[in-house]
Amino acid sequence: MTDSPVPSARPEIVEAASALEARFPFTDGVAFDDARRGYLGSIPGGLVHADDGRVVWNAETWAPTLSGSRPDSVNPSLWRQAQLVAMHGLYEVTEGIYQVRGMDLSNMTIVEGDRGVIIIDPLISTETAAAGLGLYREYRGDRPVTAVIYTHSHVDHFGGVRGVVSGEDVAAGRVPIFAPEGFVEHAVAENVYAGTAMARRAAYMYGAALPPGPAGQMGAGLGMTTSTGTVTLIPPTTDITHTGQEEVLDGVRIVFQVTPGTEAPAEMNFLFPDRRAVCMAENATHTLHNLLTLRGALVRDPHVWAHYLTEAIDLFTDVADVEFASHHWPTWGRDRIVRLLSEQRDLYAYQHDQTLRLLNKGHVGAEIAETLEMPPALQDAWNTHGYYGSISHNVKAIYQRYMGWFDGNPANLWRHPPEPAGRRYVEAVGGPDAVLAAGRRAFENGDFRWVAELVGHLVFADPTNTDARELQAAALEQLGFGSENGTWRNFYLSGAYELRGGTTGTPTVTASPDMLAQLSLGQLFDSIAIQIDGPKAWHLQLAIDWTLTRDGTSVAYWSRLANGVLTHGEGTDRAGADARITVARSSLLAMLSGATTAEALTSSGDLTVDGADDTLTTLLGVLDPPDPGFAIVTP
Repeated sequence: MTDSPVPSARPEIVEAASALEARFPFTDGVAFDDARRGYLGSIPGGLVHADDGRVVWNAETWAPTLSGSRPDSVNPSLWRQAQLVAMHGLYEVTEGIYQVRGMDLSNMTIVEGDRGVIIIDPLISTETAAAGLGLYREYRGDRPVTAVIYTHSHVDHFGGVRGVVSGEDVAAGRVPIFAPEGFVEHAVAENVYAGTAMARRAAYMYGAALPPGPAGQMGAGLGMTTSTGTVTLIPPTTDITHTGQEEVLDGVRIVFQVTPGTEAPAEMNFLFPDRRAVCMAENATHTLHNLLTLRGALVRDPHVWAHYLTEAIDLFTDVADVEFASHHWPTWGRDRIVRLLSEQRDLYAYQHDQTLRLLNKGHVGAEIAETLEMPPALQDAWNTHGYYGSISHNVKAIYQRYMGWFDGNPANLWRHPPEPAGRRYVEAVGGPDAVLAAGRRAFENGDFRWVAELVGHLVFADPTNTDARELQAAALEQLGFGSENGTWRNFYLSGAYELRGGTTGTPTVTASPDMLAQLSLGQLFDSIAIQIDGPKAWHLQLAIDWTLTRDGTSVAYWSRLANGVLTHGEGTDRAGADARITVARSSLLAMLSGATTAEALTSSGDLTVDGADDTLTTLLGVLDPPDPGFAIVTP
């Protein structure tokens, strides 16, 4: 892909970009002034390496493109956002508060206390977090880390924690970690239960395989992309349970607002009253956020999100001179803070209320997404543009939250899946040549959405049809070039890349050993249950009593397989057990991840079986591990 000539945008894309440039105040430099304010310095070359020498972050990778004129293949609004979020280095927010920005998808904030520093949101990877802390120390001195705060349960806000603090210091009580109540449960569940599928789609969402540049990856709206280093997790030592809870960390007073069910299931904002600074976590950034992220997640609640932003306005804006968040750049001045939070609040409330109004008049999600138009004042505010979320997919998410996948039309109650539907569509149109001819006409007419839909049927009917793959790839490419939304661009261009024979891989493995170690026993056995090959296990009945050891203590647990379902719970199986197995929890995790085998553990004495010797082997034999490379744009 990088050796081929850079494809050009079609006239329809160029014309739409020109209209966008005429519509919005691209000469307004306020955001650029804010993003540059307080700059102290950067890591030379912007490179962060892992211990094995590989590059896990390159902050300068987009510089050659962004330093020149905007190419026609990049939406002008996305281009502007990329220029802002690609800025990297250490920045002073206010006296005693600093941010490392542009060194990962998210920001790491460093607050100076009496003895050392409080770290807020230590990025995705240990390597980028350590590099960010090192950059801070270069300019502010070698201050120790005295506390850590996780604002919420997404991996880009805790994954690098072992790059700034050791597990030993936390366990010894030298460094407390604060997080909103429910943090561990939600952090682990999101990254393990559907973690493989989310990671595969995240490769599309963040453009993992796309080269940066005019025809490739130009950011993700929220940040440029994700780092690819080591993901870790140290559980919090203190939960923040209620709004108004006040803590003093290293002499720094902090007042918290809990906001469950907003941008994350467990999230919180907080005020530094003595420094007149408020952290809005990821609840208010300089973009429209996702209500259903394209990588997959539970649908977020825009109604409660708007409620908590109203509460934040009431709680914080009279006592704060600067607002900062876990992404993007700060906002200074009370009036500007109120405006930002109010626009963000109205952004989510309007989508929610108008979607409900229209669905109650019989409109379905796809119809509402095509017709819902935001109020002019919200359209004119840069922070409401859909660089990461979009009105289109957010509205469909709201519909899904209330009404589910079914639109009420019985014709859509039992539709064919993509492959048999593709064969029928191709036959109905008149065969492959007729589909290609119609697709090429639509392409020349600039109807790229229809090309992608129509020719996609032919690709699923016959994935070996190279003409169909190339035509669909060309249409997806043009859709990517025209997209204001960074994640849409990445999805379109990643689809084109794979249709042309590329492989995207996955950007970051979130189900790390640290993450798996925090699974509760219920979650651990849930993760086994979702791997049971149901039909293969239909006729099996297995009961196992487990004794699971950890740190010198043992816990009794039972599991029973019947009708292809693994049920489980604490204690012993009341119906009796076919086998009683004793194993260390860590050894069980290693066996399930493929790092060792039951035979090896038995030989070493780390696993003992009392009862039918083949019980565990039988259970393991019906597990169907997830596929991290499953097809997306082909059958």
